[in-house]
Formats: sequence, C-alpha cells, structure tokens
Amino acid sequence: MRLETRAPGKINVCLFLGPTRADGRHELVSIMQSVTLADRLRLEDQVGGGGAGARDRVDCPGVDGDNLVTTAIERFRAATGWAGEPVRISIDKRLPVAAGMAGGSADAAAALRLLARASGLEDRDVLHEIAAGLGADVPAQVTPGRVLATGVGDVVERVPGVPRYGVLVVPSATPLLTADVYREADRLGLPRSAADLEQALAQVRDALPDIPDALCVNELQPAALSLRPELEDTLARVKAAGADVALVSGSGPTVLGLFHDRHAAKAARDRHFPGCKVAKPVGPHGGEVLAA
Repeated sequence: MRLETRAPGKINVCLFLGPTRADGRHELVSIMQSVTLADRLRLEDQVGGGGAGARDRVDCPGVDGDNLVTTAIERFRAATGWAGEPVRISIDKRLPVAAGMAGGSADAAAALRLLARASGLEDRDVLHEIAAGLGADVPAQVTPGRVLATGVGDVVERVPGVPRYGVLVVPSATPLLTADVYREADRLGLPRSAADLEQALAQVRDALPDIPDALCVNELQPAALSLRPELEDTLARVKAAGADVALVSGSGPTVLGLFHDRHAAKAARDRHFPGCKVAKPVGPHGGEVLAA
C-alpha cells in the first residue's frame, strides 16, 4: 500500500491575541488559510512488516530531532486501537521550518489523513480530537481550507469559499521559536482582555466570508519584531513592492505580502524577491489522499 497527500502550509490572515488560560496557552481569534505552498507526504507499508520488532518510521531529510508526525502516528494508534502493520511516512519538506507557516502541524494533520485512509477509520471527530492534542495549529489543517479558529486554535469553524488573492512568501534564514514569541508578547503586555477578544471575534464574524484589509492584522507581530527588529525592513520592502497587506506570518519570522491581484504578487516576486515563492489560497481538495 502506498498513499500520498499534500500538507499545505497555513497563513494567519488575521490573529487576535487574548488572555492566557489556566493551562498556559493563549486564547485567540484567527482566520487560518491553507495555501498551495505545501510539503508532500507518502505512507507505505514497511516491506515484510519491517522485520522482527519493527516500528513505525518517519523520514524527513533536513529536519533534526523529533517530528510531530511520529507523535501523530502514536496518538492515532492509541486513540483508534488500530494494530495495522508498521508504516513508513516520508516527508518532502517544501515549507520553511520554524517560519510561522505551521509546517510541522500541517505534516501531522496530513499524516492523520493518511493513517485514516490506510486503516479505514475515517472518523473526522476522532481525527479532530487527536489533532487538538498535538498542537493549536493542527485541528485547522486536518481538512485544509479556510477556517475561523477560536479557543487556543482547537475550536474550528469552516469558512466556505476560496479567496483569490496572491501570497508572496518571504522567508528568513534564522527561525523564531513560537514559545519565545508568545513569552515576548506577554512581556510586552500584548494580549487582549477576554472582553476585547470577544469584540474582535464579533468584527471578524460580521466581515466573513472575506475580511477587509483593516482586519488583516497579526497581534503577535510586535513580539516577533521585538526579537527580530530586522523584519521591519522586510515588511517595508514587501509593502513598497505593492502588497495590499504586509504582515509577519503567525509567530514569524516569515513575512507575507497579500495581493488582491495575483499577477502583481508574481511581478513583485520577480522584481524584488527572486527565489521567493508566490502561493495562493487552497480549499479542502488541497489535502486529498491519493494512491501512489
């Protein structure tokens, strides 16, 4: 058996930061959008079961240390009781690592889709429950597309349609750790009160399915800029290149330019950011599982 799927990266078209919960995580309101820039994952049986004592295996060249996909496999087996033969999941990384586009979370979500198909246990509620235990960005990516995420990212509401803007993706050579950015946000006093977060949620809901440029803000951005001041220059360059909106992606350090005209996004890339990528929003078909 060989199955393949893409793991689309996500961008936070808006991210409003709320108070800290008892478990240490922050409440938020965010429109998360999957984009065409994606990793590729392949699941296959280990030949002959991989031999005596074989275990599930994850191959991700270029990424050191534990991979969230390994945890996703373990949690899937535990939650579903699936005792199928050991599998190997190979990851072709195309998303920048630790860049604010939730590449690791996208891979974990894609792995859950592959495992659900391989096992025949395609229960979306179970997948969502597993995803919520893996990280705040994972539930929104079990089914790619556009979602309104609340809670700590675990409460997901699908938003219909696929917007038509172009996304200029300008990565940075030096990663930013999400935990560091959240700590800096707390130090700077950035989180809103619960009441203010509710107000932001009402504004976003009133604007859906598309939100105006004025709501395309990332309230983690000041923390990312505090840790990496040089990103101010990148934001200015992206805006000067014609972006309708320029913002840090999630916890950073990737900078995004949103262009209402996709052709303008490509022109800006070619003139000012050679080697960078231009992506576009993608819907649920972006995570389809196919036989390899």
